[in-house]
Amino acid sequence: MANFKFVISHNKKSWQIEKDQKDCPVLGKKIGDTFGAEFLGLAGYELKLTGGSDKDGFPMRSDIEGMVKTRIILNAPPGFHPEKEGERRRKMLRGNTVSADITQVNCRVMKTGEKPIEEILGEPGKKKEVEEKKEEKK
Repeated sequence: MANFKFVISHNKKSWQIEKDQKDCPVLGKKIGDTFGAEFLGLAGYELKLTGGSDKDGFPMRSDIEGMVKTRIILNAPPGFHPEKEGERRRKMLRGNTVSADITQVNCRVMKTGEKPIEEILGEPGKKKEVEEKKEEKK
């Protein structure tokens, strides 16, 4: 199974954390839903799902229901930034629900824990892989 790349933003700073999909309780969540971040090592933190993109780079859009991948005509962001006023384009986009095809999940901190996020994750802008706790067999 693939990895999720969580991009967590807080106070105009962002951190990236990679986590295996099978260990993440975000499958089936929609844009705007909140979830606890204990599985990312952020005890006491609550995150809000703000978007993401799939394995081919197509962005999620909040007004497309479900896990579908579809082509729609757009005249505004997200997914299309017109150069001229009134310009429209047909673009491929993802629905608002996280599925196994999603690789990047964008989140925003809604509730902070006891420790500051800088202390837990280090400097912003650097990738961090959550270490799996492995039991030693003797």
